[in-house]
Amino acid sequence: MTQLLDLSLLNTKQSIQDQTDVLMAYVAEAWTALQTQQPLVQCITNSVAANYAANVLLAAGASPAMIDNPFEAESFTHISAALSINLGTPTSEQMQAMQISAQTAQQQNIPWVLDPVGYGPFLKWRSEMVDQLLAFQPTVIRGNASEISTLAGNQIETKGVDSTASSADVYHQAKTLLAQAEVIAISGESDYILSKQLDAVIQVNGGSHLQPKVTATGCALGALIAAYSAVTNPVIAALSAHVHFAIAGQLAYTQSQSTGSFNVAFLDHIHQMKAETIYEYADIQLIRTSA
Repeated sequence: MTQLLDLSLLNTKQSIQDQTDVLMAYVAEAWTALQTQQPLVQCITNSVAANYAANVLLAAGASPAMIDNPFEAESFTHISAALSINLGTPTSEQMQAMQISAQTAQQQNIPWVLDPVGYGPFLKWRSEMVDQLLAFQPTVIRGNASEISTLAGNQIETKGVDSTASSADVYHQAKTLLAQAEVIAISGESDYILSKQLDAVIQVNGGSHLQPKVTATGCALGALIAAYSAVTNPVIAALSAHVHFAIAGQLAYTQSQSTGSFNVAFLDHIHQMKAETIYEYADIQLIRTSA
């Protein structure tokens, strides 16, 4: 069950540093809750990412289940603490399962994350499915800058499923998507998190340029947001997952600068995360969007 945290502490009378400290404390609290509760997360994800996303969730402390067929979707979503839907390599059966599970999650107030991989005019079948899934009000929409910008109605030239846009440029455009989700999370060189609850955009810095060189890191990030959504508020869930990834990427890069060994170190640091590590390494900034 998602906990509703008191985000009224983040008011404009506090200094930016005080508000950042509050956010940091919530992230550490969410990490502790993830270890304690080990939530069951249903992942309907792509064939490239399934194994990697499952390993990331296990390393982080959650319990993944890759149930992606329409015959078991409804019953399994009922018992899940959160749902992650990723449209990386969709099949017809997966598409049916996505609709069933998203509808069930909405009806049962189960938090769910939508990752609209490849959304745009060149992949019309999956993009039409994303449009249909939005009717079930995802808790969080997570994507790269190109996906989020296109979803917000902009024309972006993409390179397959890779982003060609900058997250720093796109977060201004993403606010309209809050009509369809509680939180919008944009990954990139820096990550940006927008929400209905805060009048500020949260910027998360850190990570490594090698993370996009490892297949399925973005897909696994969406699954981790879902896991955190099972134990905390959607805003803090998105922030916690992005911070978790950023710190793990930063620390892994200090150990290895080549993709293979970096990937192993990254997974290790996902697993070795501690509250103290969050306080020491998290790099969060608040960007005010109103006076």
